[in-house]
Amino acid sequence: MVNRQFWLKRIDLAWREKTVIWLSGVRRVGKTVLSSSLPNVEYFDCELPRVRRMMEDPEHFLEDLRGDRIVLDEIHRLQNPSQLLKIAADHFSNVKVLATGSSTLGASTKFKDTLSGRKRDIRLTPMMTRDLADFRNEDLVHRLQRGGLPPFFMAEKLPERDFQEWMDAYWAKDIQELFRLERRSSFQRFVELILAQSGGIFEATKFARPCEVSRTTISNYLTVLQSTHVAHVIRPFSRHRRTEIVAAPKVYAFDTGFVCYYKGWHELRPDDFGYLWEHFVLNEMHAVLQTSDINYWRDKRGHEVDFIYLRRGSKPIAIECKWSADNFDPRNLMAFRRHHPGGENYVVSADIERSFTRKQQDLTVRFVRLETMIKRLTG
Repeated sequence: MVNRQFWLKRIDLAWREKTVIWLSGVRRVGKTVLSSSLPNVEYFDCELPRVRRMMEDPEHFLEDLRGDRIVLDEIHRLQNPSQLLKIAADHFSNVKVLATGSSTLGASTKFKDTLSGRKRDIRLTPMMTRDLADFRNEDLVHRLQRGGLPPFFMAEKLPERDFQEWMDAYWAKDIQELFRLERRSSFQRFVELILAQSGGIFEATKFARPCEVSRTTISNYLTVLQSTHVAHVIRPFSRHRRTEIVAAPKVYAFDTGFVCYYKGWHELRPDDFGYLWEHFVLNEMHAVLQTSDINYWRDKRGHEVDFIYLRRGSKPIAIECKWSADNFDPRNLMAFRRHHPGGENYVVSADIERSFTRKQQDLTVRFVRLETMIKRLTG
C-alpha cells in the first residue's frame, strides 16, 4: 500500500479543525486506499448491505464504536447519509469521521443536509507532484499520458479497456445513484466530447446537436460533471471592461490520461506536452489550494493568460504554463498587465532547474518550477 503523505497530512490537519471530513474525488482516484491507510481507524464499506444495516440507527452505531476514528466509505449508499454525519458532528465530538463519496456533499437530493459549518471538505485529485515521489515513479511524461488515477498510472500496459469500464461504472454507480439521469447515450457522448475538447471555450449550443438534447440539458449535464469532479469550469477574470471576455468559461477534463485516450493519442507528439502540462498545473493548484476560484483571462484581440489566481487583499497573480521556458512569449502577460497593473507574473515550466527573473519594459516575470510556484501561492 502506497502512503500518499501529502493527503494523509491534510486529513490530519483537517481533523484538528472539525471532527467530520468529507473526502470526495472521482471514481478510482484512490479514496478507499487512502482512507484505509490512515492509522488507528475503523473502516466501514457502506456498499455492503450488512454495514448499511448496522447504521440504520445512527446513535447506537456511534455509541458502539470500538475506537474514536472511523471511515465511512461510499457513504452515499446509505438511505440518509447526512443524518449520520450530522449526529456525529453534533453529539459525538469524541469521534472523528472521514466520509467518502464521488461528488460534492450537496450534489444529490439524497443528502438532505450539507453540514455547513460542521465539516471540512477535501477533494482528492488525480496524482500530483508529491504523489509521484510516493509512488516511486517521477516520470512526468508517463504521468501525463497515463493520467493520475493510480491503477491506470501503475499498469504495465496502457489499460485501454479500463477507460470504458471506468465510464460504465461512472454512469451506473455515480450518475444513476445520485442524479438518476435519463438518456445514457446522450450523457456519455457529452462526457466524451468534454474529454476530447478539454481546455476549450464552452458553448452549450455546440454540444446540444451531437448529443441530441437541448441546450438546457447540456447545462445540467455540465453541472453534474462539476459536482462529480469530472470537469472543471474555469471562468474568465475581468473587471467588466469592454475589451475583455467576461462570460465565456473554459472547461477542463479531470485527468490527462482520459484526455489522451479520448483524443486518440497513443504516442505523444512534441506539441502535445504543453497542452497536457497546462492540465497538470491546474490539477496541482486544485490539490494544494483546494479551491475552484481559479480563472483565466482573455481579451477581444486574442491575448490570453492561462490562469489567474486572486488571493484576498492582493493583486491578481498571472500564471503562464509552458512545457519549455523557451516557448514563452511576453505579449499576453503585457496585454493583461496593461489592464490590471501590479501583481506577480509566473511562467511555470517543466524544464526549469532553478528559478530566474526576466524584465521586459515594465513587465517582471518569474520563471519557476511547479513546486516553487505552489509554495509562493500558499505562502
